[in-house]
Amino acid sequence: MRVRPRTKTERLEHSIPTSLLEKRVRVIVVGCGGTGSAVAAGLPYLQQAMLAWGHPHGLHVTLVDGDKISRTNCIRQPFSESEVGLYKSTVLATRINLFWGLDWEGVPEFMDEGWRNETDILIGCVDTRKSRKMITSTSAYENCHYWLDIGNNADSGQFVLGQPENSKNRKLQSRLPTVAELYPEIVDPKLDRKDKLPPCSAVEALDRQEPFINQTLAYQALALLARLFRYGRVSYQGGFINLANGRMSPIQPDSSQSS
Repeated sequence: MRVRPRTKTERLEHSIPTSLLEKRVRVIVVGCGGTGSAVAAGLPYLQQAMLAWGHPHGLHVTLVDGDKISRTNCIRQPFSESEVGLYKSTVLATRINLFWGLDWEGVPEFMDEGWRNETDILIGCVDTRKSRKMITSTSAYENCHYWLDIGNNADSGQFVLGQPENSKNRKLQSRLPTVAELYPEIVDPKLDRKDKLPPCSAVEALDRQEPFINQTLAYQALALLARLFRYGRVSYQGGFINLANGRMSPIQPDSSQSS
């Protein structure tokens, strides 16, 4: 894939591994709820853009979630009443494949420490610290180039692209720190709310999360990946978004860690 030369006004903060510009890029999305389903819906556009920019193979995406669609899910997530009781991951993968003519996969399971599939980009769309901690114990985490974590509260959230200190990245002279390194509390299961229960009504679901917070975070995260594949580099590794005040604050790579 051809990368546009850098201009004098641009700063080189982090460069993509060359191998990701030459092979079919494997992506695993963990969680197919509000954020994960928005990421899944946006990834075909990234695939199309990458091919248009000259990437030889594009993406292969695996959607992982053992959760089934409930009626409450149909309020904020892209599912219909006719799909209630079906697995989110397989519904999304089937829908994407039929529309775009792709061969992506939906795995109707919850990822756990026994997960053996490897990947290049691991996208976490989970809503507990325990789940984030679990992700760091899988083969996918141990062998990926990037971990992109996306998380949110009612009207705010963050997305962070990092390079785990694993078999792929351990020998790098510098790397992007992961969300767990920047904010260790985000993988501390003791900080999970004990009273967090699924909403049982449409109004409660909307009270717990503002409309469009998931889509806003998902598309900002995908835009970061798009810049990485288009230009071969990025000058930020994520950001904080607050819908209540309309602000986004980018996360700049530490100059001592970025490549």
